[in-house]
Amino acid sequence: MGKKPIVVDGKGHLLGRLGSVVAKQLLNGESVVVVRCEGINVSGSLMRNKLRFLRFLQKRHLTNPKKGPLHHRSPSRMFWRVIRANLPYKTKRGLAALLRLRSYEGVPPPYDTTKRVCCPAGLRSLHLAPGRKFCDLGTLAAQVGWKRRMITGLLEKKRKEKSARWFRQTVEIRKLRRLAEAEVDKVLPKIHFGEKCKIGKL
Repeated sequence: MGKKPIVVDGKGHLLGRLGSVVAKQLLNGESVVVVRCEGINVSGSLMRNKLRFLRFLQKRHLTNPKKGPLHHRSPSRMFWRVIRANLPYKTKRGLAALLRLRSYEGVPPPYDTTKRVCCPAGLRSLHLAPGRKFCDLGTLAAQVGWKRRMITGLLEKKRKEKSARWFRQTVEIRKLRRLAEAEVDKVLPKIHFGEKCKIGKL
């Protein structure tokens, strides 16, 4: 990934809408990283989507299932498969675009300290009618065989605590900086070149 990647926070986005926008960016030459794939929403009730996925699990290669369609259980790989369906991945251009995609559950380093963006064209709150049923990709994945939901939730909790701690420290540092600048602005006009001076308690 030579170019600086676009980091997208997948939580609260509709699966298909986000997939189409990300696929277009990949074809345009951008590198895209999608985090928190377990928070992506799928329109339709959980039971409907679960039955649909269980039907997909029945599709396999007749003589050697290892060749067959691979049934990914993790949310990040489910999303990767949606992106692949939106790309001409059997051509060189499409394969190169697919290789520029990274998808993760949670927010692993170094993306936990990177600015994350959302995609207005894919937000569920803007594009799904009020009262319509939907489910999370993480909940669906956990019910069809994904076994890392608990550890992902634990790591996300730790990340949020660390982020909140960093934010409190940053706010305190900015507050002290403003006080120091105000103190300097009071004393600075009274200082003559070459004289010793004391500014506040510094």
